Amino acid sequence: MTEPMPGVDAVDTDPRTAELRDRLATVHRRITEATREAGRGEEPRLIVVSKFHPAADVVRLASLGVIDLGENRDQEAGAKAAELSNLDLRWHFIGQLQSNKAKSVVKYAHSVQSVDRVQLVTALAKAIERQQSETGRPDLECFIQVSLQDDGGEHRGGAAPADVGLLADSIADAAGLRLAGLMAVAPLGVPPEAAFERLAAISEELRRSHPGAGAISAGMSQDLEAAVRFGATHLRIGSDILGSRPPVG
Repeated sequence: MTEPMPGVDAVDTDPRTAELRDRLATVHRRITEATREAGRGEEPRLIVVSKFHPAADVVRLASLGVIDLGENRDQEAGAKAAELSNLDLRWHFIGQLQSNKAKSVVKYAHSVQSVDRVQLVTALAKAIERQQSETGRPDLECFIQVSLQDDGGEHRGGAAPADVGLLADSIADAAGLRLAGLMAVAPLGVPPEAAFERLAAISEELRRSHPGAGAISAGMSQDLEAAVRFGATHLRIGSDILGSRPPVG
């Protein structure tokens, strides 16, 4: 069952808002402490991953000062963005994206953080050109998703590090797209520090040819401290703020 949208008064007093406020404060304390321990002066940007959670929760988060939301399914993201178009939000698409969804994603996304192949760059460039001519929207931020899995096989969920240069050049050459930097997910079952250290090295190499592409989107609920230590500029936090995926009714 779809949760009804909270009213202005209810969003200030309902138990779910209080829960989100406490969870959000805990995560912000972790980020502040990790930033301090890393000797960094500026905290990374927090992107709250709202996938599978209702638009009503996004309203509550917005009332608590959250403006950056992450989604990984176009159908869900597009519906939420349309429903909440009256709010000042930035939507970040973080899931695997089919090229035929590019036309839909550019209607609402501030960034696409999962660019992993040249065909997707081409599709996004074509879609953003049309969208900008119709609406005048700003350029689309693009992050190259890098696979940090050393499996010797297919790099699922990201491009091979060796392909980053080609992808970066393709994005940089496309009108309407802006190369922001890199995104990655630490492999499961291994300490995240080595993976994020490797990502930092790939980022350093990327900045030699694209100095403006210094963003690093890395770190989730379980490994944000390690990501901050190795230079993450964007953190994607879901369950530690919103809790477990709600039951499907």
